[in-house]
Amino acid sequence: MEISRFLLGLCAFFYFYRSLSAASTCKLKAKFNLSGYKDVEKKKVVVGGMFPVHKRIASSDGNTSRVPVSSGCEGFNFRTFRWTQTMLFAINEINARNDLLPDTDLGYVIYDSCFTISKAVEGTLTYLTGQDEAVPNYRCGSGAPLAALVGAGGSDLSIATARILGLYHFPQVSYSSTCSALESKFQFPTFLRTIPNDKHQSTAIAKLVLHFGWTWVGTIAADDDYGKYGIKDFKEQVEEAGVCISFSETLPKVSSPEDIQRIVQTVVEATAKIIVVFSSDVDLSPLIVELLQHNVTNRTWIASEAWVTSALINQPGVSSVLGGTLGFGVKRANIPGLQRHLLELDPYADPLTEEFWETLFNCTLDYGKAVRQAKQRATEVNGTLSRAARGVPDGLCTGSESVVQLNNTYSDVSQLRITYSVYKAVYAVANALHNLEHCVDGQGPFVGNSCADITNFEPWQLMYYLKNVRFRVPHTNEEIYFDDGDVEGVYDIINWQVSSNGEISYVTVGHYNGSAAPEDRMTIMNDSIVWNNEVLEPPRSVCSENCQPGTRKGIRQGEPVCCFDCIPCADGEISNSTNARACILCSYEEWSNEAHDACVPKIIEFLAFGEPLGITLIVISAFGALVTIAVGVVFVVHIRTPLVKANDALLSFTLLFSLVVTFLCSIVFLGEPQHWSCMTSQVALALGFALCLSSIMGKAAVLMLRAQALKAARARAKAAAKAAKAAAEAAANSGSPDVIVTNTNNNNDASACANPEVDRLTCGHQRAIAAVATLIQAIACTVWLIILPPHPIENTSAQNIKIILECDEGSVVFICCIFAYDILLALLAFIFAFIARKLEDHFSEAKSVTFGMLVFFIVWISFVPAYLSTRGKFMVAVQIFAILASSFGLLTCVFLPKCYVLLVKPERNTEEMMRPRAKPRDGTSTGTSASLATAATEVNATIASTAIDD
Repeated sequence: MEISRFLLGLCAFFYFYRSLSAASTCKLKAKFNLSGYKDVEKKKVVVGGMFPVHKRIASSDGNTSRVPVSSGCEGFNFRTFRWTQTMLFAINEINARNDLLPDTDLGYVIYDSCFTISKAVEGTLTYLTGQDEAVPNYRCGSGAPLAALVGAGGSDLSIATARILGLYHFPQVSYSSTCSALESKFQFPTFLRTIPNDKHQSTAIAKLVLHFGWTWVGTIAADDDYGKYGIKDFKEQVEEAGVCISFSETLPKVSSPEDIQRIVQTVVEATAKIIVVFSSDVDLSPLIVELLQHNVTNRTWIASEAWVTSALINQPGVSSVLGGTLGFGVKRANIPGLQRHLLELDPYADPLTEEFWETLFNCTLDYGKAVRQAKQRATEVNGTLSRAARGVPDGLCTGSESVVQLNNTYSDVSQLRITYSVYKAVYAVANALHNLEHCVDGQGPFVGNSCADITNFEPWQLMYYLKNVRFRVPHTNEEIYFDDGDVEGVYDIINWQVSSNGEISYVTVGHYNGSAAPEDRMTIMNDSIVWNNEVLEPPRSVCSENCQPGTRKGIRQGEPVCCFDCIPCADGEISNSTNARACILCSYEEWSNEAHDACVPKIIEFLAFGEPLGITLIVISAFGALVTIAVGVVFVVHIRTPLVKANDALLSFTLLFSLVVTFLCSIVFLGEPQHWSCMTSQVALALGFALCLSSIMGKAAVLMLRAQALKAARARAKAAAKAAKAAAEAAANSGSPDVIVTNTNNNNDASACANPEVDRLTCGHQRAIAAVATLIQAIACTVWLIILPPHPIENTSAQNIKIILECDEGSVVFICCIFAYDILLALLAFIFAFIARKLEDHFSEAKSVTFGMLVFFIVWISFVPAYLSTRGKFMVAVQIFAILASSFGLLTCVFLPKCYVLLVKPERNTEEMMRPRAKPRDGTSTGTSASLATAATEVNATIASTAIDD
């Protein structure tokens, strides 16, 4: 007994000593100001909860001259208060069940995080300590063990609490923290959630944007982890698919009118009609108010699950701005009995419920406060307090007000989405505790197959059961299990539609399941969507309209890739798809159509026999050949006449034959070019003109030589006449006037020069000239045909839309030499005829030849520019016209005067008409080839006349 007393005294001493030591070394730095619900008495297990019942912490004056006081909260949030009541309802429902934790009553400790990280940390430390004073790393409470924390609201709040809870391996089950950063088990090993990971939502929103073809979108995100990570994942996916971000703004966490004004201005000035918003309703609300004031319409908003069904955003009058909004909401469910629980609140039960009641009904439950407020109002009005106010002051709540009649978001259970997630989180903890409690000894999951004690377990032990829990939610029968802390990514696609009374209703227009096959993940009923301003067609939101087939995208320097110009494809190029990055070059046998969206076969072009132009040329060619033959027939009929004899009939027939050849060879140029036609046409033309021009040159050479001979004879005759006159004058002067002097030698010389029989170029010479000149051309053409013959080709470069079938000359040098030779013959013939142009008789043959050669040169000089300025079959037509025109010119000029005499004036076809005409007194007239036979008589007559005159 004495030993026992000694031991007790010793223990008391050590306890007192330790207390003194602790008092001297430990000091409570602060006392937190937390509001919420607490029920831990006589409870076997306590479940923690954290909800952002208030929107923010109350601002402090910043005075550092006094002891700091933990900030209070302001801005009561009815929606999140409903979440808080849902947790209480779920715990009460579980405690009333016999199949779930039948031997365990759950208690709870619920704190208000005030939507602020600092308050969430305060609540976490207090929760871990077990009492109102937070002592980190110590569990100071001695009551029921702590099970898990349900919370703590937004993603940034949960990140802060999860970092602390993870240090102690304390389970945390979130109902609304969707940030993808929380999936990291390295940073957050004990974090779980009953709401889908935002990586599913970001993918879903990206698919929605791509589904409607929007390539130009703006983004707005809250300045927290939820907004930053959500928008980041969304941007990565859409930008990879070719969508561009028009603008990207961040909502301030602390009220900032300047930032809100700047964001509104950005939205107004932006051309993007689609705006994706990752934010909570609390952070977004100030922006919506400002947008309403600026009447910013004609925008379609894409909502994240945090505000898609928020009554804080869906206020009266927002339909003009937010009508047509599309968003993703988490799974919705009905929870029987919840509404009744919400409506049966006792306003006097606790301070938080009192504040709810006072805020909801705009009154106070405190009688003294009501009196003070009534006195203040009375003083402001007339300075007296009414008798009625002295009894029951105005503004005092009765506690019997009806919550139902207000139709507040608190009591609205039509869109239980986050509320349902809270319900599932509480049941997840309860089922894990149930599995822990009913563990069979020897079959447990811990060391030695041991089990945990429901009355004294460690947080990490419950964490094991939470990670592996699998249960069905009451009333909905949804199966819940955690895959590495996350649940399936299932969403409803919600459309904000304006009802007939002007209120916005949430209409489900599709679904998204992140676990399905990629092609089956999203189903959306386009016809069920009502867009902004009740438009039925989806809005267009592109920086630049799609480039249609026939154009390509031209990137604008310094602008996003979605901003581009549509550049028409060049001729010969096509694009057959929308927004083609480059045009496709057509093959050489094809060409682009007018719209530049398809390659079509090029038009095959050649001057065909059957087309009108071809028929016309054939008729003209045939007519020319027939006329030439007719002229030959006329010459044959009159071959014995002096006119035909005087012009060397054989040479005339040769000339006519060559003209027939030139007329007919033009027909060979028609039709589809073949090897034989390419060679025949050019060679026949070259030889025909060579024979024609060499024959004319032979005639002209004779005329030139005779003109020169006659000119020389007349010069001598004139000299003789002058000598005779001088002799006569001398005789007269000497007294012998009867003497007559004659110069027979001169007469004989003149006669000899004018006689055709003594021409230096006879008919045989003329024929030889024609034969040799033609032979030279024939040899050149033969060499040409052997070495580099003309051949048909497909000319695709002359005209883009046509393939011109034409003849390639084979060698430009050869064809230039051959036709240059013809030009040389024509030039010589022209020179010879021009020199002999003064040999005039009744037919003026030299002048006819000169004029004919002038026509020839005019035609071919005009041909060159006309030929070079045309393309395709018209080049052939121009060449044929030149051939026909020059041939008709030569035929007309050389043979028309003769035919006129032979057919119309046969009386002039006599030997006398072949003689020269009388020489005028001025001596300008001369003879020609037809009159050279009588030239001597003319000379003698001239001499005699001169002598007599003298």
